[in-house]
Amino acid sequence: MNKQIFEYHPVIGYRFIPNLQTRIQHESGGYLVKTNGLGFRSETEFNPHKTGNYKRILLFGDSYTAADGVSNKKRYSDLLMQMLPGTEIYNFGMPGTGTDQQYLIYKEYAKNIEHDLIMIVVLVENIRRVNAQYRFYFNDKNEKVLFQKPYFELQNKNLVLKNIPVNPNVVNPEDLSDSEKNKIEVGGRFPALRQIINKSGFKELVQKLTKYQPLPEYKDNDYPWWLMKAILSKWFSEVDKPILLVPLPLHQYVEEQSDYTAVEKRFQEFSHIPNLNLFNPINQLREYPIVDRRKFRFEFDSHPSPLGHEVYAKIFKPIIEELLQDK
Repeated sequence: MNKQIFEYHPVIGYRFIPNLQTRIQHESGGYLVKTNGLGFRSETEFNPHKTGNYKRILLFGDSYTAADGVSNKKRYSDLLMQMLPGTEIYNFGMPGTGTDQQYLIYKEYAKNIEHDLIMIVVLVENIRRVNAQYRFYFNDKNEKVLFQKPYFELQNKNLVLKNIPVNPNVVNPEDLSDSEKNKIEVGGRFPALRQIINKSGFKELVQKLTKYQPLPEYKDNDYPWWLMKAILSKWFSEVDKPILLVPLPLHQYVEEQSDYTAVEKRFQEFSHIPNLNLFNPINQLREYPIVDRRKFRFEFDSHPSPLGHEVYAKIFKPIIEELLQDK
């Protein structure tokens, strides 16, 4: 993620520069980013109060929801508004964030906004981000730089927020202790080996043959999952309106290069919570032919393509309609 369109925020770490309109270079030919006064990608301002007879959804997620790679109007949130007349969606998606930062976005910006439904879209990779204290980004010179992020720790079963205010300065990895270096989110295991495989052009084949598991953290019911579960449970406990929780699978799961069983099992632990609706879209995504599923993402960028956003909107529409029906 490139930080040139973002500005420092002491609690979240960063947000989009408010009232920004710019075109971002991309393999797709480029896409338009437009932000509102709060610093979120939106064609409109977020009004705290509802003034009409319509439904309002507050949407949270990372770059798959903020929609790196596509213009605002081609995102699944904006497509859903076209499909659901009388419904508006405030998209609080923020690229590069974990579920911990998205919860902080809710507390900082959204908890007092009138709404009918909270939609939390958790890219399943976020289990790594919530367990990290630092993350690499690219600056305006396309240099890879390290920044601190806010994070939570579980202490005596209580969540404790750390790294607040967030350090606004670039961090030198060599200045970190060994234990802190282990808390740098690098995007997966064995990054050097992964780069070699990616350049070979046989990435998908290698992953399928080796039964590659991109997120082994879900296999065991231990600290990485405990922390993710605690953050989400805390968030749920503070919301008095219906919640739609959507675990969003990585392309390895959608394209059946990897087994999704453990991820499904972990998120199923939320199914008993009152007022919470768990919707796992993996089966609906896998109903499409594999040749189409590959087109849900860009050729090189793993973010959803315009087709991917169209499919997300199509499969989210019925569950949202049902949840809003009696509101």
